[in-house]
Amino acid sequence: MNLNELTIKEAHKLLEGKEITSVELAKAHFDEIKRRDKDIHAFLSLNEEEALEAAKKVDERISRGEPIEMLAGIPAAIKDIILIKGIKVTAASKILENYIAPYDATVIKKLKEEEAVFIGKTNMDEFAMGSSTENSAFGPTRNPVDLERVPGGSSGGSAAAVKAGFSVYALGSDTGGSIRQPAGFCGVVGFKPTYGAVSRHGLIAMASSLDQIGSIARNVDDAAAVFEIIRGVDELDSTSVDLDWQDYWNSPLDIEEIKIGIPREYFIHGLNPEIEKNIKSVISKLEKEGAKIEEISLPYSEWALATYYIIMPAEVSANLARFDGIKYGFSTINKEEKLQNLFDVYLKSRGEGFGAEVRRRIMLGTYILSAGYYDAYYTRAQKVRRLIKQDFDRAFKEVDVILTPTSPTTAFKFGEKTQDPLSMYLADVYTVSVNLAGVPGISIPVKEADGLPVGLQLIGKNFDDVKLLKIAKIIETIIK
Repeated sequence: MNLNELTIKEAHKLLEGKEITSVELAKAHFDEIKRRDKDIHAFLSLNEEEALEAAKKVDERISRGEPIEMLAGIPAAIKDIILIKGIKVTAASKILENYIAPYDATVIKKLKEEEAVFIGKTNMDEFAMGSSTENSAFGPTRNPVDLERVPGGSSGGSAAAVKAGFSVYALGSDTGGSIRQPAGFCGVVGFKPTYGAVSRHGLIAMASSLDQIGSIARNVDDAAAVFEIIRGVDELDSTSVDLDWQDYWNSPLDIEEIKIGIPREYFIHGLNPEIEKNIKSVISKLEKEGAKIEEISLPYSEWALATYYIIMPAEVSANLARFDGIKYGFSTINKEEKLQNLFDVYLKSRGEGFGAEVRRRIMLGTYILSAGYYDAYYTRAQKVRRLIKQDFDRAFKEVDVILTPTSPTTAFKFGEKTQDPLSMYLADVYTVSVNLAGVPGISIPVKEADGLPVGLQLIGKNFDDVKLLKIAKIIETIIK
């Protein structure tokens, strides 16, 4: 039995049955990290001493015959943009290189209450800005499936950690596809909940109206198990919502009850033919099994990418203004060279502390929000965002879920898109509209194309996350 390939449910059952210990489980994952992460670079920091101590406490409870929660003693990897008190959090940026988190994110508090074991903090694109994890200030992460290729981004380290057997599951953040796209590239499950379903308190903000914490796991059941714990209202996040959540584990759906919408706009020029063939093969299989398949239209999806790349940098420029060389982390004020004034400290600290992609987005956002351009760009983009949301609202009157590819291509090679930012941005063409509308989305692996993983994306109705997960589980079972 390979302890690095267990799902949450499998590991939980073995722990309860005293067939393995939590310490053994954690050590198996640390051993695998030490053996292979020098090549993959999924982690920016490890938490071995604290993790083994947490695992030991779970084992002591089990030995006393006490019941344990589903996630107790299960190794988890956390994207290095989510705060764990007392542990370094860098957002993969030099500007936060030595910053220690002063408090726990709400999702971390909830996982600690479940006695989860935190293996370490995963690599990512700097401040979550990127689609390949090539933008990390501490070096890129490689795709465990093919080390010559990217794992996707910005949660590339989290997706790689799960795929490589370094953790049973991981937390990531998704602003325009940053959980679903790397999950698709690495061949794992990535779930982005409805905006407001999970508290963002303790997530370093990139674009506050788009960011959402979610899970990366080996299967849909595991993604659902994590969501069950981290979801819910939080008084520290005014955008979080109090709902009477349906239980995922009860009242299963039947395939014949499901209506699946296929948006014609997502199957057009630019989609890898092999991916299109694989996705359409799944659609045919679902129809044969009894699902109702309906072609739908999301006409404003054509403008989603342009809208996203106006709204997102505008929010980035505002959120990252706080990193000025005075309040947090890296500062040129500590250097020997003489600076003329405080403004020089700001300019030099930000110029040296931020990477090229972060600087690019801050400059774009500042321009978009500047006098004379605000209405022409930002206000107009917000109007289109409303139209994109209305597209989804209309579609969900007719169908239960929408099925699309996760990405137009499989994982690309390192350096293939770094010189052309626009081609990199196009990697998110199928995912950004989900964030603009605030609806939930999940990527599940389907048949490979050219030996590389392919992700199938399912999009659900606002706060219908549990139903989306149930449908994803049905589809996962059918295509296995």
